[in-house]
Amino acid sequence: MLVALPVCGVAQHRGRVATTAAQSDAEFGPVVRAYLGYLRGEQEVVDDRASRREISPAYYRRNLNRIRALRQIAMRIARESNNDYLPEFEAVTRDEFGSLFETPPRPETFRTGEVLSNTFRFLGAIRTVEIFYVFARLDPYEQAELMQRSSPAPAASRAPAASVKPASVPAKSNAPAKALQQGEPSAASRPRRSSAPQ
Repeated sequence: MLVALPVCGVAQHRGRVATTAAQSDAEFGPVVRAYLGYLRGEQEVVDDRASRREISPAYYRRNLNRIRALRQIAMRIARESNNDYLPEFEAVTRDEFGSLFETPPRPETFRTGEVLSNTFRFLGAIRTVEIFYVFARLDPYEQAELMQRSSPAPAASRAPAASVKPASVPAKSNAPAKALQQGEPSAASRPRRSSAPQ
């Protein structure tokens, strides 16, 4: 009976926290609310694993702090943009940069909005006991566009238009097929983003 009382107390506390969090999330749209609910679920999983001593206290603290950092950045972006859209986030500490980058960059050089490795946009550093560097993962179309812009233009595209002979242009272009074979998105088949990027 004595063991059951603290467990009931924890369950009641978790219920109150979930109710309070749900009320504070009411200002957001369904996508942002779903993400914040997902983070609450992740926190419950980490709490449960810690209560069964499946994870170390250091692992528990880091993951709890990571969830707090993700929650803060999600709410900040949703409020600033007034948009019910969130990108895919990555929140890492300095010693975890190797999980995102082949050659870990120096965070002192990061600027908000900067794109790193044509894959991640730096959103900011959030301190929740330790510092988490939060990035938005670019979608595949944004990544392909950045890589295309950063690669040098082929010689044919640099030649002046007047030097192209009309007879040398084929009647039916197979450029989209070639682009797909080379793994590049075709401009004709590429869907466009309906909302402004973050």
